[in-house]
Amino acid sequence: MKSSSFSFIDLFAGVGGFHLAMTNLGGSCVFASEIDAAARMVYNINFGIVPEGDITKIDEKQIPPHDVLCAGFPCQSFSKAGNRGGINDPRGTLFFDIVRIAKYHKPKYLLLENVRNLAGHDNGNTWKTIKYNLELIGYNCPGLPLIFSPHYIGIPQFRERVFILCKRMDLGRIEPFVFDKKDIAECDIDSILIENPAIKNIAKYMLKKEETALIGIWNDFFEICRDKLPGFPVWTEYFTDALYDGDLDNIPKWKRTFIQKNQDLFLSKRSQLETWLANAKKNSLFYGAKAKFEWQAGKNPDGDIWNTIMQFRPSGLRVKKPTYFPALVAITQTSIVGRLRRRISPREAARLQSFPDDFITHPDDRKAYKQFGNAVNAKLAELFAAHLMGNTERVNEILSH
Repeated sequence: MKSSSFSFIDLFAGVGGFHLAMTNLGGSCVFASEIDAAARMVYNINFGIVPEGDITKIDEKQIPPHDVLCAGFPCQSFSKAGNRGGINDPRGTLFFDIVRIAKYHKPKYLLLENVRNLAGHDNGNTWKTIKYNLELIGYNCPGLPLIFSPHYIGIPQFRERVFILCKRMDLGRIEPFVFDKKDIAECDIDSILIENPAIKNIAKYMLKKEETALIGIWNDFFEICRDKLPGFPVWTEYFTDALYDGDLDNIPKWKRTFIQKNQDLFLSKRSQLETWLANAKKNSLFYGAKAKFEWQAGKNPDGDIWNTIMQFRPSGLRVKKPTYFPALVAITQTSIVGRLRRRISPREAARLQSFPDDFITHPDDRKAYKQFGNAVNAKLAELFAAHLMGNTERVNEILSH
Protein backbone atom coordinates (compact mmCIF):
# COMPACT_ATOMS: atom_id res chain seq x y z
CA MET A 1 0.00 0.00 0.00
CA LYS A 2 1.57 3.29 -1.11
CA SER A 3 0.24 6.77 -0.41
CA SER A 4 -3.00 6.22 -2.34
CA SER A 5 -6.28 6.66 -0.52
CA PHE A 6 -6.82 4.51 2.58
CA SER A 7 -8.99 4.69 5.68
CA PHE A 8 -7.85 5.01 9.28
CA ILE A 9 -9.21 5.33 12.79
CA ASP A 10 -7.73 7.61 15.43
CA LEU A 11 -7.96 6.24 18.98
CA PHE A 12 -6.97 8.31 22.03
CA ALA A 13 -6.88 11.00 19.38
CA GLY A 14 -6.00 14.05 21.45
CA VAL A 15 -6.08 17.06 19.14
CA GLY A 16 -5.10 15.10 16.05
CA GLY A 17 -1.37 14.48 15.57
CA PHE A 18 -2.09 11.14 13.90
CA HIS A 19 -4.93 12.69 11.89
CA LEU A 20 -2.56 15.26 10.38
CA ALA A 21 0.01 12.58 9.59
CA MET A 22 -2.38 10.17 7.93
CA THR A 23 -4.24 12.76 5.87
CA ASN A 24 -0.87 14.07 4.63
CA LEU A 25 -0.32 10.56 3.26
CA GLY A 26 -3.72 10.48 1.56
CA GLY A 27 -5.75 8.81 4.29
CA SER A 28 -9.36 9.41 5.28
CA CYS A 29 -10.45 9.28 8.91
CA VAL A 30 -13.57 7.15 9.44
CA PHE A 31 -13.65 7.18 13.25
CA ALA A 32 -12.01 8.99 16.15
CA SER A 33 -12.21 8.55 19.91
CA GLU A 34 -11.01 10.86 22.69
CA ILE A 35 -12.25 11.03 26.27
CA ASP A 36 -11.24 14.66 26.98
CA ALA A 37 -13.99 17.13 26.06
CA ALA A 38 -11.63 20.06 25.42
CA ALA A 39 -9.52 17.97 23.03
CA ARG A 40 -12.66 16.73 21.26
CA MET A 41 -13.70 20.34 20.71
CA VAL A 42 -10.36 21.26 19.12
CA TYR A 43 -10.39 18.10 16.98
CA ASN A 44 -13.86 18.94 15.68
CA ILE A 45 -12.98 22.57 14.93
CA ASN A 46 -9.96 21.53 12.87
CA PHE A 47 -11.15 18.34 11.17
CA GLY A 48 -14.94 18.48 11.18
CA ILE A 49 -15.19 15.22 13.14
CA VAL A 50 -16.57 14.95 16.66
CA PRO A 51 -14.61 12.12 18.32
CA GLU A 52 -16.54 9.58 20.34
CA GLY A 53 -15.85 9.51 24.07
CA ASP A 54 -14.67 6.71 26.36
CA ILE A 55 -13.29 3.91 24.16
CA THR A 56 -14.08 1.29 26.81
CA LYS A 57 -17.79 1.96 26.27
CA ILE A 58 -17.66 1.73 22.46
CA ASP A 59 -18.70 -1.53 20.81
CA GLU A 60 -16.03 -2.50 18.29
CA LYS A 61 -18.79 -3.65 15.93
CA GLN A 62 -19.98 -0.05 15.68
CA ILE A 63 -16.59 1.18 14.44
CA PRO A 64 -16.36 1.34 10.62
CA PRO A 65 -13.95 -0.94 8.75
CA HIS A 66 -10.52 0.63 8.27
CA ASP A 67 -7.07 -0.03 6.84
CA VAL A 68 -4.97 1.54 9.60
CA LEU A 69 -5.51 1.78 13.34
CA CYS A 70 -3.63 4.68 14.99
CA ALA A 71 -3.43 5.05 18.74
CA GLY A 72 -1.38 7.21 21.06
CA PHE A 73 -2.67 5.23 24.00
CA PRO A 74 -2.46 6.85 27.46
CA CYS A 75 1.06 7.07 28.78
CA GLN A 76 0.64 7.91 32.47
CA SER A 77 0.97 4.30 33.58
CA PHE A 78 4.34 3.96 31.82
CA SER A 79 5.71 7.49 32.15
CA LYS A 80 8.47 8.40 34.56
CA ALA A 81 6.20 11.27 35.56
CA GLY A 82 3.40 8.88 36.50
CA ASN A 83 3.13 6.04 38.96
CA ARG A 84 4.53 3.53 36.42
CA GLY A 85 1.92 0.90 37.13
CA GLY A 86 2.08 -0.26 33.52
CA ILE A 87 -0.26 -2.97 32.30
CA ASN A 88 -1.52 -3.40 35.87
CA ASP A 89 -2.69 0.22 35.97
CA PRO A 90 -6.29 0.81 34.74
CA ARG A 91 -4.93 3.25 32.15
CA GLY A 92 -2.47 0.62 30.98
CA THR A 93 -5.30 -1.82 30.35
CA LEU A 94 -6.62 0.55 27.68
CA PHE A 95 -4.05 -1.14 25.46
CA PHE A 96 -6.39 -4.13 25.44
CA ASP A 97 -9.13 -1.98 23.91
CA ILE A 98 -6.77 -1.55 20.96
CA VAL A 99 -6.37 -5.34 20.86
CA ARG A 100 -10.15 -5.80 21.08
CA ILE A 101 -10.80 -3.48 18.13
CA ALA A 102 -7.92 -4.77 16.01
CA LYS A 103 -8.92 -8.39 16.59
CA TYR A 104 -12.43 -7.70 15.28
CA HIS A 105 -11.59 -5.45 12.32
CA LYS A 106 -8.20 -6.88 11.34
CA PRO A 107 -6.85 -3.65 9.78
CA LYS A 108 -3.77 -3.99 7.61
CA TYR A 109 -1.62 -1.87 9.89
CA LEU A 110 -1.42 -0.64 13.48
CA LEU A 111 0.65 2.41 14.42
CA LEU A 112 0.95 3.00 18.16
CA GLU A 113 2.86 5.60 20.17
CA ASN A 114 3.80 5.88 23.82
CA VAL A 115 6.43 7.26 26.17
CA ARG A 116 10.00 6.04 26.01
CA ASN A 117 9.76 4.35 29.39
CA LEU A 118 7.40 1.74 27.97
CA ALA A 119 10.35 0.03 26.23
CA GLY A 120 12.03 -0.95 29.51
CA HIS A 121 9.10 -0.85 31.92
CA ASP A 122 8.98 -3.71 34.44
CA ASN A 123 12.31 -5.07 33.20
CA GLY A 124 10.88 -5.42 29.69
CA ASN A 125 7.84 -7.45 30.74
CA THR A 126 5.37 -4.77 29.70
CA TRP A 127 6.76 -4.76 26.17
CA LYS A 128 6.72 -8.58 26.07
CA THR A 129 3.05 -8.50 27.06
CA ILE A 130 2.23 -5.97 24.36
CA LYS A 131 4.16 -7.85 21.68
CA TYR A 132 2.66 -11.21 22.66
CA ASN A 133 -0.89 -9.91 22.46
CA LEU A 134 -0.36 -8.21 19.10
CA GLU A 135 1.14 -11.36 17.64
CA LEU A 136 -1.65 -13.44 19.14
CA ILE A 137 -4.25 -11.57 17.07
CA GLY A 138 -2.23 -11.90 13.89
CA TYR A 139 0.26 -9.03 13.62
CA ASN A 140 3.96 -8.88 12.94
CA CYS A 141 5.75 -6.32 15.06
CA PRO A 142 9.44 -5.63 15.70
CA GLY A 143 11.46 -7.42 18.35
CA LEU A 144 11.86 -4.11 20.10
CA PRO A 145 9.85 -0.90 19.74
CA LEU A 146 11.36 2.02 17.85
CA ILE A 147 12.62 4.89 20.00
CA PHE A 148 12.79 8.20 18.17
CA SER A 149 12.87 11.93 18.91
CA PRO A 150 11.90 14.92 16.74
CA HIS A 151 15.37 16.40 17.16
CA TYR A 152 16.79 13.48 15.18
CA ILE A 153 15.31 15.05 12.05
CA GLY A 154 15.85 18.73 12.83
CA ILE A 155 12.70 19.55 14.80
CA PRO A 156 14.12 21.37 17.86
CA GLN A 157 12.57 19.28 20.62
CA PHE A 158 14.17 16.42 22.57
CA ARG A 159 11.25 14.07 23.03
CA GLU A 160 12.11 10.39 22.78
CA ARG A 161 9.00 8.31 22.25
CA VAL A 162 8.23 4.68 21.52
CA PHE A 163 6.61 3.85 18.19
CA ILE A 164 5.14 0.38 17.66
CA LEU A 165 4.69 -0.62 14.01
CA CYS A 166 2.49 -3.62 13.26
CA LYS A 167 1.59 -5.32 9.98
CA ARG A 168 -1.01 -8.03 9.52
CA MET A 169 0.81 -11.34 9.18
CA ASP A 170 -0.73 -12.29 5.83
CA LEU A 171 0.82 -9.12 4.34
CA GLY A 172 4.36 -10.15 5.25
CA ARG A 173 7.01 -8.87 7.61
CA ILE A 174 7.83 -5.23 8.36
CA GLU A 175 10.93 -3.87 6.69
CA PRO A 176 13.50 -2.79 9.31
CA PHE A 177 13.59 0.96 9.89
CA VAL A 178 17.21 2.00 9.54
CA PHE A 179 18.42 5.30 10.97
CA ASP A 180 22.04 6.05 11.82
CA LYS A 181 22.25 8.40 14.79
CA LYS A 182 25.35 9.86 13.16
CA ASP A 183 22.82 11.47 10.81
CA ILE A 184 21.03 13.39 13.57
CA ALA A 185 20.32 16.84 12.24
CA GLU A 186 21.47 20.12 13.68
CA CYS A 187 18.56 21.89 15.29
CA ASP A 188 17.79 25.59 15.31
CA ILE A 189 15.22 26.88 17.79
CA ASP A 190 14.66 29.87 15.53
CA SER A 191 12.91 27.50 13.13
CA ILE A 192 9.87 27.47 15.43
CA LEU A 193 10.20 30.80 17.25
CA ILE A 194 8.10 33.85 16.47
CA GLU A 195 9.57 37.26 17.12
CA ASN A 196 7.94 39.01 20.09
CA PRO A 197 6.21 41.81 18.12
CA ALA A 198 4.40 39.24 15.95
CA ILE A 199 2.81 37.40 18.89
CA LYS A 200 -0.72 38.37 19.80
CA ASN A 201 -1.15 39.29 23.47
CA ILE A 202 2.62 39.01 23.96
CA ALA A 203 2.37 40.28 27.54
CA LYS A 204 0.87 36.94 28.61
CA TYR A 205 4.10 35.13 27.76
CA MET A 206 6.65 37.66 28.97
CA LEU A 207 8.39 36.93 32.27
CA LYS A 208 6.93 38.72 35.23
CA LYS A 209 9.11 41.32 36.93
CA GLU A 210 9.67 38.99 39.91
CA GLU A 211 10.63 36.08 37.64
CA THR A 212 13.11 38.24 35.73
CA ALA A 213 14.63 39.30 39.04
CA LEU A 214 14.81 35.67 40.21
CA ILE A 215 16.59 34.55 37.03
CA GLY A 216 18.89 37.54 37.50
CA ILE A 217 19.77 36.19 40.95
CA TRP A 218 20.68 32.83 39.45
CA ASN A 219 22.66 34.59 36.74
CA ASP A 220 24.72 36.20 39.52
CA PHE A 221 25.30 32.71 40.95
CA PHE A 222 26.34 31.57 37.47
CA GLU A 223 28.94 34.34 37.28
CA ILE A 224 30.38 33.40 40.69
CA CYS A 225 30.60 29.70 39.82
CA ARG A 226 31.30 29.96 36.09
CA ASP A 227 34.68 28.27 36.49
CA LYS A 228 33.20 25.24 38.28
CA LEU A 229 29.52 25.01 37.45
CA PRO A 230 28.14 22.06 39.40
CA GLY A 231 26.61 19.11 37.57
CA PHE A 232 24.75 18.18 40.74
CA PRO A 233 21.55 19.99 41.78
CA VAL A 234 22.18 23.16 43.74
CA TRP A 235 20.21 23.24 47.00
CA THR A 236 20.85 26.55 48.75
CA GLU A 237 19.31 25.35 52.02
CA TYR A 238 22.62 23.50 52.51
CA PHE A 239 24.81 26.55 51.87
CA THR A 240 26.04 26.54 55.45
CA ASP A 241 29.06 25.86 57.67
CA ALA A 242 27.31 23.13 59.61
CA LEU A 243 27.99 19.66 58.24
CA TYR A 244 24.89 18.08 59.79
CA ASP A 245 26.81 14.88 60.46
CA GLY A 246 24.33 13.54 62.98
CA ASP A 247 21.31 14.72 61.01
CA LEU A 248 22.42 12.88 57.87
CA ASP A 249 22.29 9.38 59.34
CA ASN A 250 18.68 8.76 58.33
CA ILE A 251 18.94 10.38 54.90
CA PRO A 252 19.42 8.19 51.78
CA LYS A 253 23.01 7.95 50.58
CA TRP A 254 22.33 9.67 47.25
CA LYS A 255 20.86 12.67 49.05
CA ARG A 256 23.71 12.80 51.58
CA THR A 257 26.11 12.95 48.63
CA PHE A 258 24.30 15.94 47.12
CA ILE A 259 24.14 17.71 50.47
CA GLN A 260 27.87 17.24 50.98
CA LYS A 261 28.62 18.53 47.48
CA ASN A 262 26.50 21.63 48.10
CA GLN A 263 28.30 22.33 51.35
CA ASP A 264 31.67 21.83 49.66
CA LEU A 265 30.66 24.24 46.89
CA PHE A 266 29.56 26.82 49.44
CA LEU A 267 32.77 26.57 51.41
CA SER A 268 34.92 26.80 48.25
CA LYS A 269 33.45 30.25 47.49
CA ARG A 270 32.21 31.15 50.91
CA SER A 271 32.59 34.92 50.99
CA GLN A 272 31.04 35.45 47.55
CA LEU A 273 28.19 33.01 48.11
CA GLU A 274 27.37 34.39 51.56
CA THR A 275 26.86 37.83 50.02
CA TRP A 276 24.96 36.35 47.08
CA LEU A 277 22.66 34.30 49.33
CA ALA A 278 21.83 37.28 51.54
CA ASN A 279 20.78 39.27 48.46
CA ALA A 280 18.90 36.32 47.00
CA LYS A 281 16.74 35.95 50.09
CA LYS A 282 15.47 39.50 49.61
CA ASN A 283 13.53 38.23 46.58
CA SER A 284 10.04 37.11 47.63
CA LEU A 285 10.14 34.18 45.17
CA PHE A 286 13.41 32.75 46.44
CA TYR A 287 12.13 29.81 48.45
CA GLY A 288 11.32 26.14 47.90
CA ALA A 289 11.98 24.98 44.35
CA LYS A 290 12.94 28.48 43.23
CA ALA A 291 15.87 28.39 45.64
CA LYS A 292 17.22 25.40 43.71
CA PHE A 293 19.14 25.28 40.45
CA GLU A 294 20.00 22.65 37.82
CA TRP A 295 22.71 23.47 35.29
CA GLN A 296 22.35 21.16 32.27
CA ALA A 297 23.93 23.34 29.61
CA GLY A 298 27.37 21.76 29.45
CA LYS A 299 30.86 23.02 30.25
CA ASN A 300 32.61 26.25 29.30
CA PRO A 301 29.44 28.21 28.58
CA ASP A 302 29.52 31.44 26.63
CA GLY A 303 27.60 34.49 27.76
CA ASP A 304 25.22 34.00 30.66
CA ILE A 305 22.06 32.09 31.46
CA TRP A 306 20.01 34.56 29.44
CA ASN A 307 21.48 32.79 26.41
CA THR A 308 19.87 29.48 27.38
CA ILE A 309 16.51 27.74 27.53
CA MET A 310 15.08 27.52 31.04
CA GLN A 311 12.21 25.93 32.93
CA PHE A 312 10.88 26.49 36.41
CA ARG A 313 10.50 22.91 37.67
CA PRO A 314 9.79 21.30 41.06
CA SER A 315 13.50 20.47 41.20
CA GLY A 316 14.56 24.07 40.61
CA LEU A 317 15.39 26.43 37.76
CA ARG A 318 16.62 24.06 35.04
CA VAL A 319 18.99 25.53 32.46
CA LYS A 320 19.72 23.90 29.09
CA LYS A 321 21.63 24.77 25.92
CA PRO A 322 19.68 26.82 23.35
CA THR A 323 19.96 23.98 20.82
CA TYR A 324 16.56 22.35 21.17
CA PHE A 325 13.73 22.46 23.67
CA PRO A 326 13.11 19.86 26.36
CA ALA A 327 10.04 17.72 25.80
CA LEU A 328 6.73 19.49 25.97
CA VAL A 329 4.87 18.13 28.95
CA ALA A 330 1.19 18.09 29.76
CA ILE A 331 1.86 19.95 33.01
CA THR A 332 2.62 23.65 32.76
CA GLN A 333 6.40 23.84 32.96
CA THR A 334 6.59 25.84 29.77
CA SER A 335 10.07 26.51 28.41
CA ILE A 336 11.52 30.02 28.71
CA VAL A 337 13.64 31.44 25.89
CA GLY A 338 16.18 33.49 27.80
CA ARG A 339 17.11 35.95 25.08
CA LEU A 340 13.42 36.72 24.44
CA ARG A 341 12.60 37.01 28.17
CA ARG A 342 9.44 34.95 27.71
CA ARG A 343 7.83 31.52 27.63
CA ILE A 344 7.05 29.89 24.33
CA SER A 345 3.54 30.55 23.05
CA PRO A 346 0.94 27.87 22.24
CA ARG A 347 1.62 28.43 18.53
CA GLU A 348 5.30 27.68 19.08
CA ALA A 349 4.36 24.61 21.12
CA ALA A 350 2.21 23.52 18.16
CA ARG A 351 5.17 23.96 15.82
CA LEU A 352 7.32 21.79 18.10
CA GLN A 353 4.76 19.04 17.55
CA SER A 354 4.73 19.65 13.77
CA PHE A 355 1.20 21.07 13.71
CA PRO A 356 0.69 23.61 10.88
CA ASP A 357 0.20 27.31 11.54
CA ASP A 358 -3.42 27.17 10.35
CA PHE A 359 -4.24 24.67 13.10
CA ILE A 360 -6.70 26.31 15.52
CA THR A 361 -5.48 25.96 19.11
CA HIS A 362 -7.64 25.92 22.23
CA PRO A 363 -8.40 29.48 23.38
CA ASP A 364 -7.35 28.63 26.94
CA ASP A 365 -3.54 28.62 26.88
CA ARG A 366 -3.24 26.17 29.78
CA LYS A 367 -5.38 23.65 27.91
CA ALA A 368 -3.50 24.28 24.67
CA TYR A 369 -0.13 23.59 26.34
CA LYS A 370 -1.54 20.42 27.90
CA GLN A 371 -2.94 19.25 24.57
CA PHE A 372 0.33 19.70 22.70
CA GLY A 373 2.22 18.15 25.60
CA ASN A 374 0.02 15.07 25.19
CA ALA A 375 0.12 15.02 21.39
CA VAL A 376 2.04 12.72 19.10
CA ASN A 377 4.50 14.63 16.92
CA ALA A 378 2.71 14.74 13.57
CA LYS A 379 5.88 14.59 11.46
CA LEU A 380 7.19 11.51 13.28
CA ALA A 381 3.78 9.84 12.99
CA GLU A 382 3.87 10.52 9.26
CA LEU A 383 7.43 9.18 8.99
CA PHE A 384 6.57 5.84 10.59
CA ALA A 385 3.21 5.52 8.84
CA ALA A 386 4.97 6.06 5.52
CA HIS A 387 7.57 3.44 6.40
CA LEU A 388 4.94 0.97 7.57
CA MET A 389 2.93 1.34 4.36
CA GLY A 390 5.95 1.17 2.07
CA ASN A 391 6.02 4.81 0.96
CA THR A 392 9.82 5.04 0.77
CA GLU A 393 9.71 8.26 -1.23
CA ARG A 394 7.95 10.08 1.61
CA VAL A 395 10.22 8.49 4.20
CA ASN A 396 13.27 9.79 2.36
CA GLU A 397 11.75 13.26 2.03
CA ILE A 398 11.15 13.48 5.78
CA LEU A 399 14.58 12.11 6.69
CA SER A 400 16.25 14.59 4.36
CA HIS A 401 14.68 17.39 6.44
